[in-house]
Amino acid sequence: MDRELALELVRVTEAAAVSSAQWMGRGQKDEADDAATTAMRTMFDSIAMEGTVVIGEGELDEAPMLYIGEKLGNGNGPEVDIAVDPLEGTNIVAKGHNNAMSVIAAADRGALLHAPDMYMQKIAVGKQARGQISLDDPIEKTIETVAKATNKRINDLTIIVQERPRHEELVERIRAKGARVKLFGDGDVEASIATCLPHTGIDLFVGTGGAPEGVISAAAVKCLGGDMQARLVPQNDEEAQRCIEMGLNDPKQLLTHHDLVSSDDAIFAATGVTEGELLHGVKFLGGDLAETDSIVMRAKTGTIRFIKANHHMNNKPHLLNND
Repeated sequence: MDRELALELVRVTEAAAVSSAQWMGRGQKDEADDAATTAMRTMFDSIAMEGTVVIGEGELDEAPMLYIGEKLGNGNGPEVDIAVDPLEGTNIVAKGHNNAMSVIAAADRGALLHAPDMYMQKIAVGKQARGQISLDDPIEKTIETVAKATNKRINDLTIIVQERPRHEELVERIRAKGARVKLFGDGDVEASIATCLPHTGIDLFVGTGGAPEGVISAAAVKCLGGDMQARLVPQNDEEAQRCIEMGLNDPKQLLTHHDLVSSDDAIFAATGVTEGELLHGVKFLGGDLAETDSIVMRAKTGTIRFIKANHHMNNKPHLLNND
């Protein structure tokens, strides 16, 4: 993988973001997702790579495009695994809320965990606490560990948790320990990334969410020098069997950061769809102009680029709303 591929992947997330942003606030989450997926798939055809989707929109019989196993790129370039979420936050866009993004992670062939679409328990921290966390530790011990690593008092820590009934006990324990809790609705990729960026003020991400998003997050956290661990949470025998078919003899084994992303190199690209703490949303400037705000990172070099771009949509028919 190289710098050129990283920058090309941003073009893909930009296309998906602009296309899906046109559905912001319309209450139609499926249409927004379809728009992002179609735009992303179209742009992939121009990328110089031999890509294989390992995390996408579903199995072949579930998704017409960006399905697991689909080949992407023009065939002239590096062999890479691709994990995509064309629109992380379909409900966010439908309701006009904050923090929806279009995201892509890429790594060397075979380097990304082929996570099935099921629940995953996750924990993520920035570089200061790298190598010091364990998903097996009680949350109270983890809070103490992160406080020491970041040189903060416990009552100054901010821990981000998805606002779901399954996390109510976890939130109570965090508060009882004395740390602050920041709740969010959807979009746990951005929540994981926030732990690695000092300006967000987030020290720890913990909770249970989607496994595909967990692998995408792991690639981003690796690019930023942070740390992440996870554990799949199968809900039935069928999901447990899928884990075994992935090569996990113990479906509930602890997955280290290396298990999630085994290569030392990874690329993460994201473009904001709606306003967020990490990225601004797409702005339609009048006429045929749209402005995007993106981030692209590469683990091997540690490079982080924030990219603001203007797009002439009349030159890209797939970005246009055909209403």
